[in-house]
Amino acid sequence: MTGLDRSTILPEPELPSGSELLAEGRSLAQVFTVGQCPFLTTHGVSSESEYKRRRMAEKALMFHAQFGFRSLEKSRRAYAEISERVAAAGYRVDRYGICLDWSMGYPAAERTGMPHGTGLILDSPEAFEALTHGAPVAPHFGDFVIGMPSAVENTGAALAAGSTAIGNLGQYFTFKLPRWDDDTGTTAETVKALAMCAGQSVEVLIHSNLDDGFAAMFTDLACGIGMVLIERVIVEELVGGTVSHCYGHTFSDPLSRLAFQRALARVTDTPGSMVYGNTTIYVADQVQNYANLASYLLVDVVAQGIEPTGHALNPVPVTEALRIPEVDEIIDAHLFANRLALRSGGFETLFDQERAEAIADRLVEGGRRFKQRVLEGLADAGIDTEDPFELLLALRRLGARRLEALWGPGEPQEGAPRGRVPVVKATTVAALESQGKGVVAALEVTHREEIGRARLTACVTSTDVHEYGKILVEAVLGHLGVEVVDAGVSADPEEVAERACGAAADLVAVSTYSGIALRYLTELKEAMKRIGCDIPIFVGGKLNEVPEGSPSSLPEDVTRQLEELGAVVCLRVEDMLGRLVEIAKEANRA
Repeated sequence: MTGLDRSTILPEPELPSGSELLAEGRSLAQVFTVGQCPFLTTHGVSSESEYKRRRMAEKALMFHAQFGFRSLEKSRRAYAEISERVAAAGYRVDRYGICLDWSMGYPAAERTGMPHGTGLILDSPEAFEALTHGAPVAPHFGDFVIGMPSAVENTGAALAAGSTAIGNLGQYFTFKLPRWDDDTGTTAETVKALAMCAGQSVEVLIHSNLDDGFAAMFTDLACGIGMVLIERVIVEELVGGTVSHCYGHTFSDPLSRLAFQRALARVTDTPGSMVYGNTTIYVADQVQNYANLASYLLVDVVAQGIEPTGHALNPVPVTEALRIPEVDEIIDAHLFANRLALRSGGFETLFDQERAEAIADRLVEGGRRFKQRVLEGLADAGIDTEDPFELLLALRRLGARRLEALWGPGEPQEGAPRGRVPVVKATTVAALESQGKGVVAALEVTHREEIGRARLTACVTSTDVHEYGKILVEAVLGHLGVEVVDAGVSADPEEVAERACGAAADLVAVSTYSGIALRYLTELKEAMKRIGCDIPIFVGGKLNEVPEGSPSSLPEDVTRQLEELGAVVCLRVEDMLGRLVEIAKEANRA
């Protein structure tokens, strides 16, 4: 019924053996072991999970701070200063998430010359250790470690530096590094790294940010719980480790945010890593963002008070939508969060907990059906679902959209997203679709008709895995009658140029977030010139980049340089419409 068989998913005649990869990873666990760090020694624990369970028993809130400046020295100072100043105010930072640059995903020996972003690059095990020894705060290496081509070497360095919460398994499913197409090698390194963690003498949490993985792309929130269950099969049943989940970036609806926490508590008793701040609702105005910060943080505080799940709360600084937050801004967010927590008593009586529990019931039931359908469907297609390598690679290659369309728990319905009625609608994708409709509705009718008559084709892509900008652009174009050619996410410039040319596209639309806007557009323009493709390029998102050789770790705005390249710069999706009307008029006159 699905049209799938092994040859369509794993066509290679030979693939690595999962059992052999597990054995290799377990042997590496004898070489790379968990080292000591101030967090472990100060609190007298063997691992972060032991610490989390202790704090859960005390019904104490835990807090997570995220940072990672380009400079190692600045990051080391931040490691100490944030902890000390928050402690001086009478509060505590329990854990740090380190924003490594995504180029850390490349093996160190092959990193030179590869593209990089705006984050921290740790070029040796000693650099990992220098960072984690700055304060008695749990070191969490959440991004670009597990799930990457460099998974084994980065995991080994993180373990030696005293980290016992390492990720990000969610990224494995969705992140593709530029100029790196070896998904079998990436999968093999991931399996070995998982086995390294599982083979430690202490419990190491395999962190998976659901919003970095498939969960953010599902239209049905129940599929997100289903991925939790599938990841538990992989990490806990097949590898023998412990997986710990994070969510929160995309949960703007308070009820579904609370219900998802309740559902997670029912399907796992492992402490969660953290609840991330809802960054999708942040705007350019810092004052307004304090309201946004309070809106999601109060839900998380109350949820942990009702039933602790071990998730540390992440108050995202109000400058997040503008640039990398500075130390003072991170501290301000934590002082605000702790004061809000102190003032939260009694709010739990105002929450409709029965309704949240009812939604959690549906999430768990739908999630279990999704897990069962996915595993049975893959097995029927000839995938060995008892082999972690095969299972991981098959899931990655199929992708979130196809998994949901094939095996989602919702009832089939023609015209519904992914062809199914969601058990519980995921609010973010729905909100983007609604926003796209609103943008089109606000456009003059004559302009909408002009664009519709032109029957334009747009090639749409994103420079990295952050796909929400791309989804919004596709929604707007689709409602205007523009045919969308999907060039994918984390797409190399050469691939985009070839796709646009092959489709005879009238324009290219690029969404970017990762601090490579200028370099990417320069390479895209060169690639298009080489193949004789001269069409407009629209670009929007975070239009910044750290200049080469800059002593600062902060990215600089590159809007002017992009305009000088000839790009149509769109600070908002609405900004693309005027030029789109002009393109349509030219096409209609031709």
